[in-house]
Amino acid sequence: IQPLAVAFENARKVPNANQAALQTQYTQIQTKQQNAQRELQTMYLPIGRAQAYAEEQVALKLDGALKGAMRTKNIALVLSPQATVSYQPAVDITNDIIAELNRAVPSVSITPPANWQPGGQQGAGPAAAPGQAVQPPKPQPQGR
Repeated sequence: IQPLAVAFENARKVPNANQAALQTQYTQIQTKQQNAQRELQTMYLPIGRAQAYAEEQVALKLDGALKGAMRTKNIALVLSPQATVSYQPAVDITNDIIAELNRAVPSVSITPPANWQPGGQQGAGPAAAPGQAVQPPKPQPQGR
C-alpha cells in the first residue's frame, strides 16, 4: 500500500493533475486497505477465540477462588476497591485470590472445543463468521 500512497501523493502535487487518474489511484488504495483489514481480521479470529476461551476458563474458577480466600482469611464481606470510601491495605485479599486461582487453574488450554462459543454457549447458535471479530464478554455494570 505504501508505494501506491507515495505515487498518489506525488501525482496529487503535480500542477493540473488529472483528477480522474487521481480518483482511480485513490480507489485502488482504499480497496487494498479494505482487503488487508479483512485479511487481518480473518488471521486474528483464531487468536481472539483462543484468548476468550482461556479467559473463560479462569473466570469460571474466580468465584471459588474468592470464596477460598475469604475462608482462609476468615472474611465475611468483600467489596471492590471502587465501592469503598477508604480501606486498609492490610486487609486486601487480592494476592490471596490470585494464589487460589493459581491453585485452581494452574494452566488453561487455548484450543476451544469444536462447538465452543464465548460465554458458555457451547453448540448454541452459529459460530462467528470469518472476518468477524470475537469479542470477550462485556463486564456487567457495577453499583447498587
